[in-house]
Amino acid sequence: MMSQTDLAAMLCSRLCHDMLSPVGALANGLELLADEQDPQMRSKVIELLEQSAKISTDKLKFFRLAFGAAGGFGEAIPIEEAKDVIDALASDAKRVTVQWAVPEPSLPKPAVKVLLNLAQIALDSLVRGGTLDIGAERREGAVEIVARARGDRIAFDETIGRALQGDLHESEITSRTAAAHMISVLAAEMDGGLQYKLGDGALVLGAVLPEPEGLIG
Repeated sequence: MMSQTDLAAMLCSRLCHDMLSPVGALANGLELLADEQDPQMRSKVIELLEQSAKISTDKLKFFRLAFGAAGGFGEAIPIEEAKDVIDALASDAKRVTVQWAVPEPSLPKPAVKVLLNLAQIALDSLVRGGTLDIGAERREGAVEIVARARGDRIAFDETIGRALQGDLHESEITSRTAAAHMISVLAAEMDGGLQYKLGDGALVLGAVLPEPEGLIG
């Protein structure tokens, strides 16, 4: 079984991969700004720097909440925090509309981690834009979560789907599948489960997670 250290290393690799592009754009922009004298070109470079800085910040906020210890351990997290980071990522991705259906003001931290990761997987599948629907509700002592991507083209590696369901061999767990594997382990620890369905121009990702007793209600 993959050790926690190996999984942490895979997640760090994923973070570095996702951060390389916007941070590299910042470095390149600063080099251009140092050499550029034309006011109009400098204005365009500054605009690109601002955009790259925003994308970098948005990604770090997501990783902090989705992978890290933000909010403490075992605590409920306001749903607005999750909404803010996903809306920001969707704004950076362009051509994606996010629709929320989460009546709860807060959810247990493990449920928020699962919601965020499912939402990002769905968002990543919308390579030509589309709609991302996110829903979550408490029902009979459990939190039910759905993230649905709808668009002209859905790009989804079903290896990630197998990771969500805990069906990957250890050798198949890479930086690309580590996040899905992480929430699969998290769901299993809670006696819950994850599932996915791909077809008819949509990708549907779901989770049922029994609530910690102290947070029910």
